[in-house]
Amino acid sequence: MVAVENVTDRISNPFGMCAPCKRFVAGYGDANAAFHVIGDHPGVHGGLDTGVPFTNAAGRRLQAALADAGLLAATGDAPVVAETFLSYLHPCALAETPPSRSSYDELEPVFDAELRAIAAHVLLPVGARATAHVLETYTAHPADGEPDMESLHAAERVGRGFLVIPIVDPAAWNGTHHDRLVDGLGQLQSTDFRREADLGRFLPGDESYLVR
Repeated sequence: MVAVENVTDRISNPFGMCAPCKRFVAGYGDANAAFHVIGDHPGVHGGLDTGVPFTNAAGRRLQAALADAGLLAATGDAPVVAETFLSYLHPCALAETPPSRSSYDELEPVFDAELRAIAAHVLLPVGARATAHVLETYTAHPADGEPDMESLHAAERVGRGFLVIPIVDPAAWNGTHHDRLVDGLGQLQSTDFRREADLGRFLPGDESYLVR
C-alpha cells in the first residue's frame, strides 16, 4: 500500500507560505496532518511572540483539550503535534482589529493553498468567523447568517472531501466545552474517519495507491 505524503521536516510553515504583511503567524504542525485546526487571526488567538498559533491564554485552553483528545503530545509555546496542523484564516497582525472584509478576502487564497496542501481529513474551525468560512467554502451546508456555535460545538458536519467539527472560541468556554470537544474527537477517532481514494485501479498490479 502506497500513500501520497508531503516530505518535509519543517514544523513551522512547512510549505514556505508568504503572507502579504510584515508580521504574520505561520501555520504550524504536521504537514501530513489528519486534523487541521483553523483559528481566526493573531489578535484573537495569539502567536505574535511565539510564532505559533493558539499560544495566548484562550489558545492554551484549546491546546489542553486537543492534548486530552490525543491531537497534541505536549502543550506550550511550541506544542508537540500528533497528526495535527494549526493555522489562522487571517495570519497577519494588523493595526486594524478585527481585520477588514477586504483584508480577509486578500488573504483567503494563502489560507486555501495551505489547507489544500495539508489535505487533512478533519477541519476544526475555531470561533464563529472561521466556522462560517469553512462551512461556506468546504461544505454544502453553509451557515445561515451567524453560525450557532453552541449547537455546532464538537458536532460533525460532512464537507466536500472533509469532515468539519466546529469549536466554540475557547475564550467563551464554560465548564462543558472542554469535555464535549474531547469526547467528540475521541468518538471520531474510534471510527474509520479518514477519507482516501484508491487510485491503484489506474496502475498495473494489485498495489493500492491512496490519496486524500
